[in-house]
Amino acid sequence: MTASVSVGQERDPAPRAAMLIAEGKTALASGDTQGAIDAFEAALTVDPGYTPIFLHLADAAREDELQGKAIRYYREALARDPDNLAAIAGEGEALAEKGALEKARLSLAKVQSLCGESCPETRGLANAIAVGERAEIVTAEANVPDAAAPQSN
Repeated sequence: MTASVSVGQERDPAPRAAMLIAEGKTALASGDTQGAIDAFEAALTVDPGYTPIFLHLADAAREDELQGKAIRYYREALARDPDNLAAIAGEGEALAEKGALEKARLSLAKVQSLCGESCPETRGLANAIAVGERAEIVTAEANVPDAAAPQSN
């Protein structure tokens, strides 16, 4: 069973699914996230066994600022292919964007153990965590009550 699953990950999508994936990528590149999601979901219907479709759906969800939905898609990809670097890093980036920096750091550690410090997935996830850390600091400063701030008139 394990061998058939790993072999299934390396195959090409069904021809109709490949056309829909290409359509979704074009829609996403042009800023039409809903059109991209529709195309990717149609591709998933045509070829439900093709795991990379979940990565495309996750990318579109993140573009639409739906990090929770993206995380669900990344996790589906990881359930099918536990060492998928794109899914691990993507989930970590979505977690960082959501503010779950500790969980994102766990994803970073896993990506680093699989591909090292210099691979694109490691660098991308490390950058997303750094951005999340800066946003967390700004948010904390922005929440200072007005009474504590000196008033100038």
